Amino acid sequence: MTGQDRTAVEIDTSKPHPARMYDWFLGGKDNYPVDEEMARQLLTLDSRGRDMARVNRAFMHRATRWLAENGVRQFLDIGTGIPTEPNLHQVAQRTAPDARIVYCDNDPIVLAHAEALLRSTPEGATEYIQADAREPDLILERAGKTLDFSQPVALSLVALLHFVGDEDGAHALVNRLMDRLAPGSYLVLSHVTGDFDPEGAAKASALYSAKGLTLRPRSRAEFSAFFDGYELVEPGVSLAAEWRPELGEVVPVAGDDPIPGYTGVARKV
Repeated sequence: MTGQDRTAVEIDTSKPHPARMYDWFLGGKDNYPVDEEMARQLLTLDSRGRDMARVNRAFMHRATRWLAENGVRQFLDIGTGIPTEPNLHQVAQRTAPDARIVYCDNDPIVLAHAEALLRSTPEGATEYIQADAREPDLILERAGKTLDFSQPVALSLVALLHFVGDEDGAHALVNRLMDRLAPGSYLVLSHVTGDFDPEGAAKASALYSAKGLTLRPRSRAEFSAFFDGYELVEPGVSLAAEWRPELGEVVPVAGDDPIPGYTGVARKV
């Protein structure tokens, strides 16, 4: 596990963590009262929080399946979250048993459950890195022990970049990671937006800020800018539920309003 000692994990339960709140929204048990408390506060702003998590997760499954079916055999998943089956490597290796996957997250609780992320097929490989997304050089150095960067890699930043503010260099982070990847690599993104409810998004951002966390919803134009210089895969930038729904399960959601998040997959040429 990249030299990490799982027995030395120390989990901070004094403040909420996005990975654990996401786990709560998905019905998991690897979260703490502080995570549930904030998740329930978010539900007062938009009662479809659980739907958002499920729709986002389903997008990841479909995008990974599409990539594997189109020849991608290496995946770098940053902001992995707590294991929830099927995990990315399980989806990829169903199509391509020889796929190699490196996961990365900064929450020690993910490390504590990383064994679930390391159950690879015999033909493939999985590895886990404990690091912050704002440490791209460290991630690339460690990931390079499992992945061959001279060959295409799918970089997955699913529901991650809205936790990285502009002042922390969100665009520079994406560019640094993609610059290291070979032509034919892909960028996979999903991201919360305030386009449909600006007031609710502002309140959610303030709630995060009060807890010492960052939430930076971005508009469609701001989200699309992450793909500048890359070739978007059809249907381009779209709502999560509308990105190639034929590739996976349909997630029923309450009401007729769109789930407020954009997705996209783009190829480095």
